[in-house]
Amino acid sequence: MVARLVIAAPASGAGKTTVATGLMAALTRRGTRVSPHKVGPDYIDPGYHALATGRPGRNLDPWLVGEELIAPLFLHGAAGADLAVIEGVMGLYDGAGTSEFASTAHVARLLQAPVVLVVDAARQSRSVAALVHGFASYDTRIRFGGVILNRVGSARHEELCRAALAESGVPVLGAIHRSDHVATPSRH
Repeated sequence: MVARLVIAAPASGAGKTTVATGLMAALTRRGTRVSPHKVGPDYIDPGYHALATGRPGRNLDPWLVGEELIAPLFLHGAAGADLAVIEGVMGLYDGAGTSEFASTAHVARLLQAPVVLVVDAARQSRSVAALVHGFASYDTRIRFGGVILNRVGSARHEELCRAALAESGVPVLGAIHRSDHVATPSRH
């Protein structure tokens, strides 16, 4: 199976689309053949993904196609790619109704893909570690590859968040500092 990772978040609005699309574009510019995917029946984000990678953005939605077709559809879309980046939907564990069916966690498990959690660090420091610990321990079948801190206020703020997360066992893969010049409002 092709190398893959899931970009997820605790909730909508944390910066998943910005991080996923930026990562896809950066890797593509470096010569990596990136296959873009989106959990759920989204048509906007896959368009951004296609622009970033030059490949069609594809949806992975167990609600629409069933669990048994997720891996074959993923493999078809990722054919010839070096890496697949799968952007999640809503919060990591948010699925259909009260279940986790069709959630980002569900698709990550179906594809045996590690999850990178994008956390909006604005207005918190040590609490980031409690949040990440909760997400990482909630379902031990989910493999956490790391955390990307988003909307970090300053170098000191980043240092506080990183120190708190050092105790969690989930590595900090990067931090994006808050900038009003690059804010992306909701597309809806």
